[in-house]
Amino acid sequence: MLKHLSDHAGAPTANPEDTSLRILLASYRSHPHVGGQGVYVHYLSKALLELGHKVDVVSGPPYPVLAPGIGLVKLPSLDLFAEDNALSALRSRHFSSWSDLSEWLSHNSGAFGEPYAFGRRLHRFINNNPGRYDVVHDNQTLAQALLKIRKKVPVVTTLHHPISIDLKLALQSEKRWWMRALIKRWHRFVHMQAKVARKLNPILTVSEASKQAAIRDFGVPASAFHIVPNGVDQSIFSPDPAVRRDANMIVTTASADTPLKGLPVLIKAFALLADQYPNLRLTVIGRLRNGPTKEAIKSAGLHERIHFCGGISQEEIAGLFRQAGMMVSPSLFEGFGMPAAEAMACATPVIVSTGGALPEVAGDAGLIVPRGDERALAEAIERLLQNPAEREALGIAAQKRAQELFCWTRHASEAVSLYHMAIRAHAHH
Repeated sequence: MLKHLSDHAGAPTANPEDTSLRILLASYRSHPHVGGQGVYVHYLSKALLELGHKVDVVSGPPYPVLAPGIGLVKLPSLDLFAEDNALSALRSRHFSSWSDLSEWLSHNSGAFGEPYAFGRRLHRFINNNPGRYDVVHDNQTLAQALLKIRKKVPVVTTLHHPISIDLKLALQSEKRWWMRALIKRWHRFVHMQAKVARKLNPILTVSEASKQAAIRDFGVPASAFHIVPNGVDQSIFSPDPAVRRDANMIVTTASADTPLKGLPVLIKAFALLADQYPNLRLTVIGRLRNGPTKEAIKSAGLHERIHFCGGISQEEIAGLFRQAGMMVSPSLFEGFGMPAAEAMACATPVIVSTGGALPEVAGDAGLIVPRGDERALAEAIERLLQNPAEREALGIAAQKRAQELFCWTRHASEAVSLYHMAIRAHAHH
C-alpha cells in the first residue's frame, strides 16, 4: 500500500502524491475479446491496485474481466450489437432516457452512438456519487459529457490513437459512393472526440505516432500529451525452451477485417511465397469474416494453408507465439501494436510495417517493411525463412526489448503522476 511512514516526531508532512487515490476507470465497452481497449482496462486497473490505489471500473456491456479487489460499476447500454433485430429493441421506458433513445436512433441510422450515450450515463453516475472519486480516467470514450464531468472531478484520458485514421483508410479502400456515405455516417462520433480531445489536458498516449496523428487530425496541442508505452503481461507472454519453433509457421492477429489491419497485404505476400515454400502456413488469431481478407484468400487459393482461430485465451495466444517461426504485423496504422509487443516478449522474431507506432515497438529488434508493400513483406519473410541464426538473434533481442520497455507497473505509475497533475490543476480552478 502507498503510505507515508515516519518514526520521528516532527517529521515532514506526507507528500500528497504518496497517498492512495480513489480512481474511476471509464470505458464504454470493456471485455478483452472485444478489442485492445478491454485488455488495457484489465491490466491498467490491476497495476493501479497493486500500487495501492482503490480502483473501480465503470463500463457498459460487454463488461470487463477484472482482477480481484477491483470494483465494477455497470452502466447498461442497449447493447444493440447483441440484438438480432436492433430496430425492435426499443421499449417504452427508453423514451424517458435521451441516452437510450439517442443510442437507438444512432445505431439504426447507421451511426455509432455508444460513446456519446455512455458519457451521458457516466455524467449521471458522477452526479449521483459526489466526492466518491479523486479522479476519472477515461479510456478513449472522449464523450461530450467529459467536459461537464471535469468540472466536478479531475479527468485524465488515454487516447490510444485517433479513429480518424480508421476513417481515412476505410474511405481510401472503398470506391462505391453509397458505402463511402455509410462509412462517414458511422464515424460521425470522431468529430465529437476531436472536439473533446482539444479541451482535455493531460492526455496519456502510448506512442509518438499516436501523438502526432492526434495533433494533425484532432488539433490537440502537443503540450497536452504524455507518452507512456503499454505493458505486456510477461507472466503469460514469455519464452518456453521446451517448445520447439516451427520455422514454416507465421502468426498474425486481426481483431477485425478492416483496412487498418492490413491483413490482405500479408495474404498477398504469402501468395508470392506459396509455391517456393510449400510447407509455409499462416495462423491468424481472429475470425474469418466476409470481406477483403476472405476474398484475397479465395483469389490466391490458399484456404487450406491459412488457419483462423478466434476467441482464444491469452495463454493460448502466447502458446501460438512460442511455436511460431515469426510473427508478422502488417497493419497500415497502429497506435501501439500490442500483439507485436506480446510476441516479442515470447522471444518470437517479428516483422512489422511502418504503420504508425509499430517501428517504435520493434525498434532494432525486428524487421521493418513499408506499409502496404506485399513484395517487401514477402522478401522479409523469405529472409527469415532462409536465416535461422538471424531468427534466433532477433528473438533474443525482441525479448530483451520487451522486458525493458513494456511494463504495466511503469504505465500505471506514470498514469498516477498524471492523476496528481490533474488534481492540482482542478484545485486551482
